[in-house]
Amino acid sequence: MTPKEELLRLLKQQSAFKFGEFTLSSGKKSDFYVDCRKVTLHPQGARLIGRLVLEKLGSLRVDAVGGLTLGADPITSSVVVLSDLPGFIVRKKAKEHGTKQRIEGILQPGWSVVIVEDVATTGGSALEAIEAAEAAGAKVAKVISVVDREEGAKEALAKYDFDPIFKKSELLASLV
Repeated sequence: MTPKEELLRLLKQQSAFKFGEFTLSSGKKSDFYVDCRKVTLHPQGARLIGRLVLEKLGSLRVDAVGGLTLGADPITSSVVVLSDLPGFIVRKKAKEHGTKQRIEGILQPGWSVVIVEDVATTGGSALEAIEAAEAAGAKVAKVISVVDREEGAKEALAKYDFDPIFKKSELLASLV
């Protein structure tokens, strides 16, 4: 079984797919929800996702991995543990105390970075992370999500190399 097949099996096993009425972080309504935290915070899921992100990077040279808190946090940690890449986390807003940083972790101007996230719907979370990373002087080489809901993220991220592990259509087809 490939790591992607193992991850799909784990998504099903952990009941990460839900049908019903949901409001997504984008504000959109949906009858299908993917709770990626059921696998990004699972030991086997974390290892699989870390491996799959690194596979998607292939020979692409990047200096760091990160994304918008909370969905990107466990993915970033998985990649950091399995590689030599440092990680960073983009806060939804800058801290109002201490150093008042928006980005936590390790990110330097001029670095090439990969932005990760759990589920991409409109691409808003990835774009927010990209904006913060670029404002810090980084260059975004790739954007990887565990799931692309196929609801506008690909179009919103057209300027970037957007490469999801799964597309919603693949997931729904696997549930039939």
